[in-house]
Amino acid sequence: MPQEIERKFLVGDGWRTLVASSSRIAQGYICAEHGRTVRVRIRDGRGYLTIKGPSADGGLSRYEWEKEIPLADAEELMRLCPVGTVDKTRHLVPWGGHTFEVDEFHGANEGLVVAEVELSSPGEAFERPPFLGREVTGDARYYNSQLMRCPYRTWRDG
Repeated sequence: MPQEIERKFLVGDGWRTLVASSSRIAQGYICAEHGRTVRVRIRDGRGYLTIKGPSADGGLSRYEWEKEIPLADAEELMRLCPVGTVDKTRHLVPWGGHTFEVDEFHGANEGLVVAEVELSSPGEAFERPPFLGREVTGDARYYNSQLMRCPYRTWRDG
């Protein structure tokens, strides 16, 4: 079974000058219950359908299956997403032999910037870039599916 192993961090200053490429992403959730999600994503004019299982290892790993689908199908599936979409720009930042995916959120999640690094095993070492802040791996508030229900902007309001 394909496993996604990643760690997630809040992001401080100094990352923008290191960006190798960026792309805008819109994604919605057809289903997001009990740690399982069915996500539809549009990125750079291409559609994707992703199924994720519940988190394991304290949020470090989870089952992930992703398939590219025709853009028209992705646009149609977006209409099935009950809450709307997450809007973000993903910036790829190479550092120390890994690529950090820095997600800069827009709309209701404006102001939130997180970085993820994918690993080949839960204990894999990686060089920590200076822009990484506090680790939030396993903190469900930072899952994109949760940001749909409780957007980042509302956190500051109480």
